[in-house]
Amino acid sequence: MASYKAPLKEIDFVLNQVLGAGKLARLPGFEEATPETLNGLIDEAAKLIEKELAPLNASSDAQGCVYSNREVKLPDGFAEFFKKYAEAGWIGIMQKQEYGGAGLPYTLGKVIEEMLCSASVSFALYTGLTQGCFEAIAANGSEEQKNTYLPKLATGEWTGTMCLTEPQAGSDLAAVKTKATPQADGSYLLEGGKIFITSGEHTMADNIVHFALARLPDSPPGIKGLSTFVVPKYLINADGSLGARNPVYCVSIEHKMGIHGSCTCSMSFENAKGWMVGAPNTGIQNMFVMMNLARIMVGYQGLGLCELATQNAIRYALERKQGKAFNGGDVIAHHPDVRRMLLQMKAVTEGARVLAYETAMHVDASHAAADESAREEAQDWVDLNTPLVKGFCTDSAVDLASTAVQVYGGHGFIREHGIEQIMRDAKILCLYEGTNGIQAMDLVRRKLTLHNGRLPQRFFKAVRADLETGAGFISGPLAQALEELEATTQWVRESYKTSPDDAAFGCVDYMRAFSLVYLGWNWLRIVRAADAGGDAAFAATKRVTAQFFVNRMLSQVPSLLLNVRQSATEAMQADVANF
Repeated sequence: MASYKAPLKEIDFVLNQVLGAGKLARLPGFEEATPETLNGLIDEAAKLIEKELAPLNASSDAQGCVYSNREVKLPDGFAEFFKKYAEAGWIGIMQKQEYGGAGLPYTLGKVIEEMLCSASVSFALYTGLTQGCFEAIAANGSEEQKNTYLPKLATGEWTGTMCLTEPQAGSDLAAVKTKATPQADGSYLLEGGKIFITSGEHTMADNIVHFALARLPDSPPGIKGLSTFVVPKYLINADGSLGARNPVYCVSIEHKMGIHGSCTCSMSFENAKGWMVGAPNTGIQNMFVMMNLARIMVGYQGLGLCELATQNAIRYALERKQGKAFNGGDVIAHHPDVRRMLLQMKAVTEGARVLAYETAMHVDASHAAADESAREEAQDWVDLNTPLVKGFCTDSAVDLASTAVQVYGGHGFIREHGIEQIMRDAKILCLYEGTNGIQAMDLVRRKLTLHNGRLPQRFFKAVRADLETGAGFISGPLAQALEELEATTQWVRESYKTSPDDAAFGCVDYMRAFSLVYLGWNWLRIVRAADAGGDAAFAATKRVTAQFFVNRMLSQVPSLLLNVRQSATEAMQADVANF
């Protein structure tokens, strides 16, 4: 059976030696977030997650969620763990103190989220959407709405959802049809149906707060006519107590390939009472506050599954005896092809962790830095990195889960080992919160051109500065890859103006190439930090993995970028009827 042990040494190394997370404590409001404090909290969260949640991963997958008469029963153990997790304060760890949270850095919350996702990505969705709902109301809600909803969301007494998708409106939110009719008391009655609503119905919290997109009767058509509404499962009385049941119901749940422990609901708004959040017809802007952070959240889900797949593959390869290797070893980790797979898994997981953690630190700086220019720069990094974190980490989760099955051989295909579950759970990560093709288009269409190309230029400048002091065996190949990426970035920007099909056709390869160059930069910094750390064996292991990455993965960048620069005219002009 798959098992999970939080990689505390690796987390500490990335946070404190590679990225210097001590600088978080220099941000206004985060003075108590010293490395010692963060490490202590991470250790405590790891103990709870390893002991209480990880053992539920397989059983929740086998049991799944059960729908009956507009109610959903969750897998055994989830409600009990949710209560322990909430009472310990972990749900509100990164939320504002004035609303019941601990007021600690977003980065800390994301590190804990990685561990949560490794232990059970299905369970992590309940807490993750709750935190996202908190952020959306905090960013756009009235003071009354903030005071009503945020303290309960921060403590986990209530949970949250994001209600966007409809049968005819998946990625195209302009097609949303749910109606919101204004009432004399300032509320609205919402009527319509939503699908693929994560955590839409359960009984492990006292209330569920739905953050929903809907359209006013007099709103303009398309995406400009959407507004956001907060729609609680139970109405809230003037004294804060819960009142009548609001007619927003789960009418069915999906039977899915993976994440069986997460209830994915079809919701019916049957003149359910809601209140507008923000101004009329600003719904898409309001929702993207939640969605952008949700995309980073999904990237962390991918990172968590990368870690789970990697540590189980290594453990199995060190135990499994099968044949004699050329070097005389008797476990499969000695066989060259198995060694190749393990190194690929380590190179991706460890490099992606730096990408994800660094992005989280930029989120903290974008909100809390005292200097406006520092906040602006940090936000540029967040904007640039978000599609990379979401796209690369989730694609990698599928790739590494498949690789783990390969390491296990036939045993990986058997359910009792728990490895095939990782593969089934991982695929949805590439689809929700905007497919990875949409992430690649966001990178090419928006992020490369935003502020006249300022975002990628920050990246190129930062990498060039580190190349001057980096490890020799990485610097040369990384410099070449960076040069090609810069040239292709300019080609993509120009191509999008004149031949958008060409840029769009190559955007997925471009995003992967960009991600690999980013990981090359990460491995430069990882090796430098390991060499300075004084642990010779640890540093030697990092160097071997970095060398593998440079020779076998960074080397893919030129061919990926060559693909990007090809014309798509013939492919796009072909008659679709011939497909």
